[in-house]
Amino acid sequence: MEQDLQDRIKQICYQLEEINKDASIPRNIRRMAKESKDLLTDEKKALDVRSAMAISNLDKMVNDPNIPLHGRPLIWQIMSQLETMK
Repeated sequence: MEQDLQDRIKQICYQLEEINKDASIPRNIRRMAKESKDLLTDEKKALDVRSAMAISNLDKMVNDPNIPLHGRPLIWQIMSQLETMK
């Protein structure tokens, strides 16, 4: 069970890194993607706190008017993955 959770976090971090590398996405949104990835990998905090903080950050990203159309579905997908984690 724990390994499955770690694999899901790694997958989410990979997706956030892909957003961070996408030059068509504005810099402030890429910065928030990196911050979200850093939040998820910070093992000093409980998993539910980390995922809630990351979801809050992703919510800011998805509501940014400058995000390109292809960015929103990616962020929504990441958010839904985070919401299912315990």
